Amino acid sequence: MIAVTTLEDSGPGSLRACIEESEPRVCVFRVSGVIRFTQRPPRIRNPYITIAGQTAPGGGITLAHGGGDAGRTPLVIKDTHDVVVRHLRVRTDRVGNERGSEDAVTIENSSRVIVDHVSASWARDEIVNGYADNDEITISNSIFSWGIPRHDKCALLAADSFQPQRVSFIGNLCAHNGDRNPDINFTPGSCIEIFNNVFYNAESEFAEVWESHGGSPVSIVGNSFIAGPDTRRDAVGIVRQTIGSKGKASAYMRGNLFDGAFTHLDGSVADIATDTPPCQFTMQPLLAQDAYTQVLQSAGAHPRDALDRQVVSEVQRRGGKLAKAPGSIPAIEAGTPYPDADADGMDDWWERDHGADPETPDSWSDSDGDGISNLEQFLDDLSDQLVAG
Repeated sequence: MIAVTTLEDSGPGSLRACIEESEPRVCVFRVSGVIRFTQRPPRIRNPYITIAGQTAPGGGITLAHGGGDAGRTPLVIKDTHDVVVRHLRVRTDRVGNERGSEDAVTIENSSRVIVDHVSASWARDEIVNGYADNDEITISNSIFSWGIPRHDKCALLAADSFQPQRVSFIGNLCAHNGDRNPDINFTPGSCIEIFNNVFYNAESEFAEVWESHGGSPVSIVGNSFIAGPDTRRDAVGIVRQTIGSKGKASAYMRGNLFDGAFTHLDGSVADIATDTPPCQFTMQPLLAQDAYTQVLQSAGAHPRDALDRQVVSEVQRRGGKLAKAPGSIPAIEAGTPYPDADADGMDDWWERDHGADPETPDSWSDSDGDGISNLEQFLDDLSDQLVAG
């Protein structure tokens, strides 16, 4: 366990220091506020890391960059494996010098990655960008809003991939992004799940199923595709993209909800529709209406900031609009860190209640014998508590 004790870009106690550590680690926050990378942001390259944003006191942690030459993607996971990121916000409120390097989250050549309960806004390239040969990627329970035109994209789940990939995009809210809600472009043999998401106010296209890597195999189940004020009448909910096709895609589509005056399915989607999923589901999807309620209640980093509360309200009332430029990061309450006398990352009161010892570092013990370490159980319980409000 490594404690993040400063909001500074670098140095002892910084998030950068935890990210760049080579040993297996959990980054636990003893501060809240904005971490603004004034140098080029760090890249998560060393494996076996959990960034536990749910441990931050008060209003939590927001990542941003300093603009200019430092204006690069704040959260990059590259050439690594076994990474978990939870309850962080990424708000790129300043403009950098290279638009193509300004995603909010990039995952490249990595495996066994979980991005969960993350909130991101104002990227000038994709908000979420998967690149090259990833595998076993889960992006879940997150809010991706207000990409910056004219390249306002929610999620590019694969680009220039050459190997089959397993990617799950589950329980997310994409709102106020012109298209790529999400973009699906994978090789045959891949296992792609687009389950229980809410896609709102796309301008031209919602989900795009591509064939330029040989034909994406995808299951699109229990999602809501909802028009907003900027959705054109010629927009498409699920579109088959055959530009540069190298093989036919395969799309298993069930239980999706379409709301609004736009083309729900592109005319050629019927040609790639299948009655059989391309692979076994990793979870049982909810009904679209149930998922809609759950996403609006629980997606994103918690406690929610004013921006996430705004975007959820706009979906509920079918309002809001695409962004024209980055906005401002809301003030973040400082709060008080939970007591942790033995510096093992866990709240002393939680330890007492769960059979752990608040005076002895026992993060990796299993006090209740359920096969889950004390720290892992604490982090899950803390996340559940934050989401429940």
